[in-house]
Amino acid sequence: MKYKNLFFDLDDTLWAFSANARDTFEEMYFKHGLDALFDSFTHFYSLYQKRNHELWVEYGNGQITKEELNCQRFLYPLEAVGVGNSVLAKQYSDDFFAVIPTKKRLMPHAIEVLEYLSGHYNLYILSNGFRELQAKKMHSGGIHHYFKKVILSDDLGVMKPWPDIFHFALSATQSELKESLMIGDSWDADMVGAHGVGMHHAFYNVSGRAEYPFQPTYQLNDLKELIELL
Repeated sequence: MKYKNLFFDLDDTLWAFSANARDTFEEMYFKHGLDALFDSFTHFYSLYQKRNHELWVEYGNGQITKEELNCQRFLYPLEAVGVGNSVLAKQYSDDFFAVIPTKKRLMPHAIEVLEYLSGHYNLYILSNGFRELQAKKMHSGGIHHYFKKVILSDDLGVMKPWPDIFHFALSATQSELKESLMIGDSWDADMVGAHGVGMHHAFYNVSGRAEYPFQPTYQLNDLKELIELL
């Protein structure tokens, strides 16, 4: 076989982060009475998503801390409607982080694909997610037992796409670069990072991206394609 080691991103590659997060946000929105402050849940969530994306870029660049990221992204939507209530934002945040890792929804065919691949390859997680959440997500989704090791940016202090985290992942798993494949849905984190260190990469194109600065080794529209590919 060409590859021996498969490195998977977790969020929106295996565990359905976007769907699980939206469900949790909506639950917390009504639990905390935010419907009295915003035109709709969509209004609230659009404000959150825009600022959240900006803050993750800042966090990835080392401009803000993890604590600042989590504080600012929950407070921003409230501030945007003139309610700078940090106590409410903290309560919302605490409840959100308590509930979201209990969600079970996976990406289509995730179990089927992992069941097949685990019998032929060494499987690892390589994620930018937080340590206190990722393990719980994997257990909730019933996929933790497929992976031999979980490598997280939160432990290393370096996020994908920086080369250091890919080199660390290879070293920590005793994997050879030429025998390894990165699989993920994020172009900027997974594909750019793997390409930068010379690792083959499979782009799970869940966003419908049509143009690429470089050609990925493989493109997937469905995880199930990995069974035929590998």
